[in-house]
Amino acid sequence: MAESCVSVGTWLNINQETQSAMGIEINANHVRAKRDSTVTATAIPLHKGPTTSVWDIRITDEEGRLVCVSRCTIAMVNGH
Repeated sequence: MAESCVSVGTWLNINQETQSAMGIEINANHVRAKRDSTVTATAIPLHKGPTTSVWDIRITDEEGRLVCVSRCTIAMVNGH
């Protein structure tokens, strides 16, 4: 889920006609188990540079409790 959010966020922030994006690194700390409830992910860019971006992702349950915290680093390159 964290990776999907970052992929959408990155796609919205690059020039899709001239740039491609690819993951460099992802890590996650799962702090609470959830089996049958709704979870929400929020991805916030911590760094948006010309060639890389770093994202902070928080996944929470329906009561706002933290389920997972993740960080993703993305490379943006010119060309496809």
